[in-house]
Amino acid sequence: MQQFDIMMIGNFAVDKLIVDGVEEVASGGGVFYGSIAAWRVGASVCVVTRLHPSEFWRLEEMRSEGVTVFPIAADGTSGIANYYRSDNMETRICKPIGFGGKFSIDQIPEIDAKVIMLSPLYAGEVDLNLLKQLAQRAPISMDIQGFVRVPVADGLEFRPWVDMAEGLKHISYLKVDRSEAEFLTGQKDLRDAARSLHAMGPKEIVLTQSSGVTVFAEDNFYEAPFNPRSLAGRTGRGDTCFCTYISKRLASSPFEACRWAGVVTSLKQEQPGPWRGTSAEVETILHPT
Repeated sequence: MQQFDIMMIGNFAVDKLIVDGVEEVASGGGVFYGSIAAWRVGASVCVVTRLHPSEFWRLEEMRSEGVTVFPIAADGTSGIANYYRSDNMETRICKPIGFGGKFSIDQIPEIDAKVIMLSPLYAGEVDLNLLKQLAQRAPISMDIQGFVRVPVADGLEFRPWVDMAEGLKHISYLKVDRSEAEFLTGQKDLRDAARSLHAMGPKEIVLTQSSGVTVFAEDNFYEAPFNPRSLAGRTGRGDTCFCTYISKRLASSPFEACRWAGVVTSLKQEQPGPWRGTSAEVETILHPT
């Protein structure tokens, strides 16, 4: 049986990035941004993903970075059109432009993984039954967006995850952003929201917002700022942050993993595409001589 630190599951995306009306087509999705960041900070990673065979060539970018990919041929490919204004890259409008379909347990290879990361683009990829089956294999880390972000006529909107009370019992590491945390708990204060989510089952909560990352683990809070010099690489921020945290958490404390997540995410936001820096670069920032 093949062994990896992390097995990521989620639809690959072919996105449109539109800044001031200028459109660029780009690879995307949590499995894309996240797996490359995880590999670059030292984790061995495999990705199980769905997409149309005509887009399989895009997977070579992950493979070239050292990520093992298990592609599943789908009738379509997921994607989101992200609309930005250059004078405010923090705010975006998101519209779904495709869907790669739903995963089933028979499509997931027998992998010996330390953590299984669920990184759906939006609701419909992973159901409660699959979640529970995967939780029997390894600890589960999960980005909540793939369960509450629902495609509608001409956009994406938050809707309740009807299986949340049962689903969160099976999660070890949960990632939410500020908007999702407030939507799910009704709490505006991030720390109150983290405690509420932790009470539902997850052992550790990773919360992101534009200013940085907050972690609730082992009954303590840890924070790290985002200090990017630009937001040219805003898309993929949360995926990079969460995967960096999980990768470092495998052998480090929550405090240290949070610090790494803050630095890597800051650097990632400065350049479009996946983060392609080095661990040495991060160490220099965290531990300057």
